Amino acid sequence: MRAVVQRVSRARVTVDGRIVGEIAHGLVVLLGVATKDQPSDVQYIAGKIRDLRIFADQDGKMNRSVEDAKGAVLLVSQFTLLGDARKGRRPSFDAAAAPAVAEALYQDVARELGDSGLAVATGVFQADMQVELVNDGPVTILLDSTRQF
Repeated sequence: MRAVVQRVSRARVTVDGRIVGEIAHGLVVLLGVATKDQPSDVQYIAGKIRDLRIFADQDGKMNRSVEDAKGAVLLVSQFTLLGDARKGRRPSFDAAAAPAVAEALYQDVARELGDSGLAVATGVFQADMQVELVNDGPVTILLDSTRQF
């Protein structure tokens, strides 16, 4: 499972001109599910998202989590994070999980984050989404449940 985590001052997702998910300050998480991902990957990614200390404390140091900062999470599925462009010019998406599996694990991540007390908004799985955000900092962190980076 791969995630791009961005600290934001605001963000929203629209589908067909309709807002389907929106947050004020918090995190936008673009999430890609791999073919071999399991519940342990859900636990790892959700825990990292919840506990990343990338919000400023009273001294201006990145020392607070999204929960500490009373922020929200906007979770957006993005299978292209599993794209492999090492050969040729067209990425291969063979490493991305099949839609039914990916959607279930994506929903599990959303549920895990929500169960931890965070406010969670989502996009629409497999929809053509427009994601708007204001990256705060900018701060962008890459996560991978296989710990490749």
